[in-house]
Amino acid sequence: MKFVKMHGTGNDYIFVNCFEETVINPKELAVAMSNRHFGIGGDGVIFIKPSDRRVGGIRADAKMEIYNADGSRAEMCGNGIRCVALFMYTYIKLERDTVYIETDDGTIKPVKLNMRGKSVETMVVNMGAPKLDASEIPAKLPGYERIINKSVNIAGYEYSITCVNMGNPHCVIFTDDIDGFPLESVGPNFEYAIEYFPERINVEAVKCITRKYCKMRVWERGSGITLSCGTGACAAVVAGILNGYMDDEVTVELDGGILSIKWDRISGNVFMTGDAKKVFIGEI
Repeated sequence: MKFVKMHGTGNDYIFVNCFEETVINPKELAVAMSNRHFGIGGDGVIFIKPSDRRVGGIRADAKMEIYNADGSRAEMCGNGIRCVALFMYTYIKLERDTVYIETDDGTIKPVKLNMRGKSVETMVVNMGAPKLDASEIPAKLPGYERIINKSVNIAGYEYSITCVNMGNPHCVIFTDDIDGFPLESVGPNFEYAIEYFPERINVEAVKCITRKYCKMRVWERGSGITLSCGTGACAAVVAGILNGYMDDEVTVELDGGILSIKWDRISGNVFMTGDAKKVFIGEI
């Protein structure tokens, strides 16, 4: 099986071209391939498949199916979708600057390629509108229809949290000590607190530097601590705006690089700008 290893701001995935390859047992395959010692190594595997999905007259160019390193499914991946767009431009040879990609929730995300000559420099993804109702996260805090700066007790500690769904569920915690925040323990405690988060959850620790700049670290559901999370960066900015900490356009510094996030209040959609890089191609 041929593959391409790519990353978006350090969030690395293995990409399999299912226009050509046939995949059997994708869950087990994803676990084996993601292993950094006995496999290829990555935060997960993304299978790029043909799509006949149409929404509003737009036909998807491809569908992305995301498997985390532990074999669990993810509905959406902001860094991964930029890599898929770069893959479609590079290997499928789409001769236009917008790629339409179907995600697991059935939506089609347009990805605009910003070109420098014939090279893709950055990409802008319309991530859609954030979902804020607790039932849509999903999250269960009795008495709250929306979870914005609400207190929750996890493993004996109190946290103020804001929950946002950006195609997958996120719990944002604001902190003044981003480097000392114990994400390695807080992350799994939140992810597996299924009494509050029945489908598990991603966790972002965020420090607001200015109203236009923040730092973020992330625990990804099914993968653990990663260098970046595109949907998480979007969720962090939405949470920052809802709490009055941020403006509508924010630069997010992650361990793996920089993403620019804008919440367009007129359309309601969140736009993410970042790059994607090919690391290597191979055969397994």
